[in-house]
Amino acid sequence: MSALRTTGAAALVLATSALSHAAIAAEAVEPINVSWPHEGIFGSFDRAAAQRGLQVYREVCSVCHGLTYVAFRNLMELGFSEDQVRALAAEYTVTDGPDENGEMFERPARPSDPIPPPYPNDQAARAANAGALPPDLSLITKARPRGSDYTYSLLVGYEEPPADAEPREGLYYNVYFPGNWIAMPPPLQDGQVQYADGTEATVAQMAADVTEFLTWAGEPTLEQRKQTGLKAMLFLIVFTGLCYATMRKVWAYAH
Repeated sequence: MSALRTTGAAALVLATSALSHAAIAAEAVEPINVSWPHEGIFGSFDRAAAQRGLQVYREVCSVCHGLTYVAFRNLMELGFSEDQVRALAAEYTVTDGPDENGEMFERPARPSDPIPPPYPNDQAARAANAGALPPDLSLITKARPRGSDYTYSLLVGYEEPPADAEPREGLYYNVYFPGNWIAMPPPLQDGQVQYADGTEATVAQMAADVTEFLTWAGEPTLEQRKQTGLKAMLFLIVFTGLCYATMRKVWAYAH
């Protein structure tokens, strides 16, 4: 009887959890369907947009979010020169060591260093953000299906809550966030950055640019992977044709 009670309780917990997840999913709106330049078999990253996205990340997102799986030297893949990357890295300070006295020390970052996070540890990050832990953005577009669409939608999805929605202290209403209430305040405002190429910095433009950059950060080898796949397909097509021609030749003599 005890075993039956335990099984029944477990089933009730699982059912309740499933209903809760289903309710949250039902509240979330499908992300905006954006036509990204990196999509499709022949798609590639828009490097101008990704460079602008790096600027948005540095001036806006990096205050709270890290990018610890990206090294400064990786930015050369976006079209930055070695001198530009070296100068960019030198703007940051990293902890190194120990030195000959066994002590840690700080030095200017080098191109080989990962981009330093804004906080020394998770506890410091939570303390600075009312208990919420800002996620690292290195793989943020890989964390959800349609990650690029979701990231873009989240950035442009802040709205005033409906009249029948109960406000939640310290949270903000976002149409595309599951459950609709998110701890991150709206990060983007029109004209928040000054693009070097003269592009107008609207919320939608900055959201698209930083999403392009973060998509690259999450999968910097995407273009090489597509090129390798195309070469493999071409090889298989040619190989199949040769095999078919050989088979025809062999069986011609057999008949």
